[in-house]
Amino acid sequence: MKAKLLTTLFGICLSVAIAQDGTEVPYGYNESVGKYFEVSENTKLYYEIYGEGEPILMLHGGVYGYIDEFEFFIDSLSKNYQVVCLGTRGHVKSDIGHEPFTYDQRAKDAKKLMEHLNIEKAKVIGFSDGGYTAYQLAADYPKAVEKMVVIGAGDRPEGSGVNYGYSEEKLMKEAGGYFKKRLAAMPEPKRWNESLQWLNALYENEVVSEKVFKKIECPVLLMAGDKDQYSNPETLLKAHGFIKESHLSIIPGCDHVVFYCNWNAVWAVVKPFLKN
Repeated sequence: MKAKLLTTLFGICLSVAIAQDGTEVPYGYNESVGKYFEVSENTKLYYEIYGEGEPILMLHGGVYGYIDEFEFFIDSLSKNYQVVCLGTRGHVKSDIGHEPFTYDQRAKDAKKLMEHLNIEKAKVIGFSDGGYTAYQLAADYPKAVEKMVVIGAGDRPEGSGVNYGYSEEKLMKEAGGYFKKRLAAMPEPKRWNESLQWLNALYENEVVSEKVFKKIECPVLLMAGDKDQYSNPETLLKAHGFIKESHLSIIPGCDHVVFYCNWNAVWAVVKPFLKN
């Protein structure tokens, strides 16, 4: 299987996964494997599983992010692992829920999926928003995480948050074609703007810093591009200093979505880290 790159939009490559027989693999929209589980009353989250073996939990990025951004990882990892891909609240097929978003909430949702699947411990890969969820998951449930890879998510201390001003109007103006498909799959498309306001508040107000990092007991691989506009190498270096057992990988010439910028370099570092 391989991925065919279609275009680049605001640093995010849009792509279609192509199987060996030439058919498209609709990651994140795959009705043949997609399932739901309840995290609370009237709130269901969507997930997909590929492959067999030791479990790896994938936590995607926010706003533009979703399960499909992990296509390179799913293709490579599913040959030897059970790859569990969670759609977080407010993203495409997952419900928005009825409470403002927090990373404690996101970590609890991830843990509930593991419990739903009878997974006691997993390796975790988190990107951007999902990277902060991974930090919180490892801090809150240390026995549940064997090791993790965090990409594009560095130290976020008090006062460093940013309100990006996301709104339905803004995103449809910037990338209407991109979001049209996502809106069509959302269970509550009329609440998308409400979800975006909760994401704005999450990114502006949530702190993921020393207090969280010092609770993490598992080995962590921290990765970013040297041109990452959201979590620059300095923020990863700070996180690296707080986490007991951490390793740092900076990919030159790449911005936020480093695994689309230079997949070969990313995989060359991630593969042995997960295996060892």
